Amino acid sequence: MTRRAAITGTGAALPVRRVANAELAEQVDTSDEWIVERTGIRFRHIAGDGETTATLATDASRRALEAAGIDASEVGLIVLATATPDQTFPSTATIVQEKLGIADCVAFDVAAVCSGFLYALSVAESMIRAGTADTALVIGAETFSRILDWEDRTTCVLFGDGAGAVVLQATDQADRGILATRLHADGRHNGLLYVDGGPSTTGTVGKLRMKGREVFRHAVVNLAAVMQEALAVAGHDSSEVDWVVPHQANARILDATARKLGLDPERVVTTVDIHANTSAASVPLALDVAVRDGRIKPGQLLVLEAMGGGFTWGAAVVRL
Repeated sequence: MTRRAAITGTGAALPVRRVANAELAEQVDTSDEWIVERTGIRFRHIAGDGETTATLATDASRRALEAAGIDASEVGLIVLATATPDQTFPSTATIVQEKLGIADCVAFDVAAVCSGFLYALSVAESMIRAGTADTALVIGAETFSRILDWEDRTTCVLFGDGAGAVVLQATDQADRGILATRLHADGRHNGLLYVDGGPSTTGTVGKLRMKGREVFRHAVVNLAAVMQEALAVAGHDSSEVDWVVPHQANARILDATARKLGLDPERVVTTVDIHANTSAASVPLALDVAVRDGRIKPGQLLVLEAMGGGFTWGAAVVRL
């Protein structure tokens, strides 16, 4: 009997402060029209005092646990994806563990930037299949506003803060759960999307730097390829996909990727307009939105995909 990991609950959390493009235009040389035309972004949420990656991750986790109908004490594994941890160490996952009141479980962070949630999902799914845990929390959480250069109009308008979480539980249902995952990385492209600091180099957190045109080009090619790869491993093709839940980086990347795969854009969950790019949080945030508004239903076939700094990229085929 095949042991799989199924998504049984989703949750999300956003900072209180919601920032429109017009507000940013008062701070940097930009405009609502310029941002919308190039990215599709209209709003983003920015963390305030007392709001951290861990607090957002904890709130999202509580909502996911509630949706799954289970108590936090049942969680045996927490894998949290973030590029903006509360501390260099210990892991933000252990902070979430404490906040949820879990006395003992496996808990650690994964660093793969915007692909982090896909990496974390793959790791947790593998551990559940291996019997390490029966129930896991997989979280993507970021406070990217704290590593942005607010004088760089080409990057500061693109990102927002937030968290998304899913509950994974072991199942023996043959055609339910995570059917396939595929992950990749290519460190040769470090200089195209990175943060110019770190404990071992500058002793500072640093600020985000990006060459947007080159990132766009790589994203469209890599995402289309890895989605096809994951679907082939799962024994499905793009015509069978009910929904694509992509990393929410840029509306033009979403459109171009859908066209490359021959997918109807109406089958692509898009939240970049209201959340901006929330890095590792973007896929679980978008998933939670579409589950809760009724678009995504039990039994449907989903493809989750993302690409981020490194470069790292990946996809997962999921039967909800």
